[in-house]
Amino acid sequence: MKLTPVLMLTAILMGTSVSLPAAEELPKPSEADLKFFESRIRPLLIEKCGECHGADTQENNLRIDSLGGLLEGGNAGPSIVPKQPSKSLLLTAVGYRDPELKMPPDKKLSDAEIADLKRWIEMGAPHPDMLTMKGTITPRKGKIDFVEGRKFWSYQPVQRPVPPTVKNESWSRTDIDRFALAKMEEHGLNPAPQADKRTLLRRAALDLTGLPPTEAEMSTFLADESPQAWLKAIDRLLESPHYGERWGRHWLDVARYADSNGLDENIAHGNAWRYRDWVISAFNRDVPYDRFLIMQVAGDLLPFDESTDEGRHARNEQLVATGFLSIGPKVLAEVDETKMEMDIIDEQLDTLGRAALGMTFGCARCHDHKFDPVTAADYYALAGIFKSTRTMEHFKKIAKWQENSIPTDRDLTAKREQDAKIAQQKAAVDELIAQAKTKWLADKPADTKVPADFEKQLSEDVKKPLVAAREQLKKLEADGATLIPTAMGASEGKVSDLAIHLRGSHLTLGDVSPRRMPEVFAPLDNPQLPADRSGRLELAKWLTNPRNPLTSRVIVNRVWRWHFGQGLVRSPDNFGKLGEAPTHPELLDWLADEFVRSGWSFKQLHRLVLLSAVYQQASDLPSANQPSADPENVWLSRFPLRRMDAETLRDSVLAVAGLLDRTMGGSLLHVKNREFFFDHTSKDLTKYDSLRRTVYLPVVRNNLYDVFQLFDATDSTVSNGDRNSSTVAPQALFLMNSDLVQDAAANLAKQLLATEGDDAGRLDRLYEAAYGRPATEMETARLLAFVDRQVASNAESADAAAKRLAAWRAVCHVVLTSNEFLYVR
Repeated sequence: MKLTPVLMLTAILMGTSVSLPAAEELPKPSEADLKFFESRIRPLLIEKCGECHGADTQENNLRIDSLGGLLEGGNAGPSIVPKQPSKSLLLTAVGYRDPELKMPPDKKLSDAEIADLKRWIEMGAPHPDMLTMKGTITPRKGKIDFVEGRKFWSYQPVQRPVPPTVKNESWSRTDIDRFALAKMEEHGLNPAPQADKRTLLRRAALDLTGLPPTEAEMSTFLADESPQAWLKAIDRLLESPHYGERWGRHWLDVARYADSNGLDENIAHGNAWRYRDWVISAFNRDVPYDRFLIMQVAGDLLPFDESTDEGRHARNEQLVATGFLSIGPKVLAEVDETKMEMDIIDEQLDTLGRAALGMTFGCARCHDHKFDPVTAADYYALAGIFKSTRTMEHFKKIAKWQENSIPTDRDLTAKREQDAKIAQQKAAVDELIAQAKTKWLADKPADTKVPADFEKQLSEDVKKPLVAAREQLKKLEADGATLIPTAMGASEGKVSDLAIHLRGSHLTLGDVSPRRMPEVFAPLDNPQLPADRSGRLELAKWLTNPRNPLTSRVIVNRVWRWHFGQGLVRSPDNFGKLGEAPTHPELLDWLADEFVRSGWSFKQLHRLVLLSAVYQQASDLPSANQPSADPENVWLSRFPLRRMDAETLRDSVLAVAGLLDRTMGGSLLHVKNREFFFDHTSKDLTKYDSLRRTVYLPVVRNNLYDVFQLFDATDSTVSNGDRNSSTVAPQALFLMNSDLVQDAAANLAKQLLATEGDDAGRLDRLYEAAYGRPATEMETARLLAFVDRQVASNAESADAAAKRLAAWRAVCHVVLTSNEFLYVR
């Protein structure tokens, strides 16, 4: 029988039960799904429902503090039906859709809270218990044993293992290869042969810059027969300004960068682009990762020389970098100001934990972490650091984030000049007012006082110059207000320690937890935090302490994942018990140690990886290996075949078509800072019509650009270092029908037909641009035959030139949507 909400209500009264879905039907939730649950759903359930349906009390036999309790439900059976909100009794109750069932009974949830519950159920009700219900990991019961917790692999000190001895020593080019080959040999696998030079350069160019190599770049590389040819090609790509655009975008995923706040009004982060541009510049300059991280956490607290241009520029950079803490999603219309502040602190803390340490601190907001050695006291000790930090100007509805002034000397000079003009204009206004008063008093008795509204009695010839002068003053003041640039960022706030929030609620407080580092890291000799400062600088230096077991491991694993499509730890945002263990633990530690020894240099790490034989393998399955031996390529016996990500796909289409605008930096927002530029009813001012690189397009939370949505870009609601790569029908439809690809194909066809030579030569140029290789004889014969047939059969136009252009446009369109173009081999 189909259970409608009405029948479920009847079931409550009659004591009927509803069957529970089998545990094996529950999917494994993603990191982003779990983050959504822990930050938005668990606190809501505990605060609004926990008192009557928690561990101590279960009215109507309903318990909401476990997934099993929600699925089994109370007297009526399931409270939720994953992916079916219309069948979920929980939504009926909180939506007050039935007069007999209104929960919570004292006050209805807000529309935003109900929307969160609905979205959670639509997502499949992701919950950490889905992992334990399958028997993978058991949640902790009782107090945390830190001694035992420190034995977990990711909390162990980083060691520098000796590269192993391998049988096929001649294959290895670097120590990376010895670690990888040892695992291959252990599993009876052979490495794939080396990829050809064309494949290698296209792979490296797309990998390091996000753009395909030009025909000239390919010719130069092919002509270089020296032993250093590959290294020179790598160095040229690393020195390209496009390197920072590509690898900066990777970090922006982790930093959950967006140009709007999302969640409710979607107000423009009009100056967030300054943080984005700083990230791109930092990668191009190879800013050491420890400095890179410190600047984002505590750049405002770093010293600088105010007396020099260089020092003042450094100050501005450091302030811009702290935008990392400010650009996260925020509910700016939250009526409970304390809740809003704690939600923002939670988002900052959880993002930093995932980004830098691969730790899910947010899971300890309501209670001790169920799996990892992090207590609620640890959480609120760290949260106190961010409570003592100012990233919001105020929390009154509608809340306003803080922005720091970042003037250059030129800006300050312009401001002084503008202030002088304003002062001069104010004096002119005052003089006109004085003259008007004199004229008004001219025919009045000597003791007459000027009334406040005397201007209403003035003649038009007296009013007119006064009105004009005031308008000029208003314009000067408005222009002056924009002369000093600002950037989203942090500064020191009022220093305070936080009490533990019982069940995550600021309305129920426990003991105060003084600001400090998590107890599990006690062997690091954790720093004492100053009483008169937030402790952010100490936190940042603690994060980048070479002895910290997580920081270097997490970032080298991210770099490996971005090169190979999967990390040595396949859960790059979670190095805890709910994450995955490393497939190559010795290689991970060797890379982490080498990264620190190199001065935390990203570019040196890239060289290490790209010079390895592992990276230079072909993507084809080695003939000696059984296809079933390593289907997921866990043991790295070939280079993974990967589809371009959203940014690389769009940029490559535009680049090959000759349409890409390579201008760097600046904002492409069409609205002013803090302006409402999108809502879900009538107002949508977002535009994506620029031909600039995709990294510069607006990232609008709740309203992502089509290319971002279709090709698995992050939605910027949470830190994400592990994008999905899906294959769905709408992607093919977009490539076939979108203006982007059709316009690119048309422009590419025009360019080809404008070049000298025959059609076979044109086809070679097309293939070189798109694939990095010339067309084969068979491809040439087939495509040129297609062009001839199209020209002969096209009845749309009698113009022969138009027929040829249409035929070539079709050829270009096919090439730009082919697997060979869309995939990196």
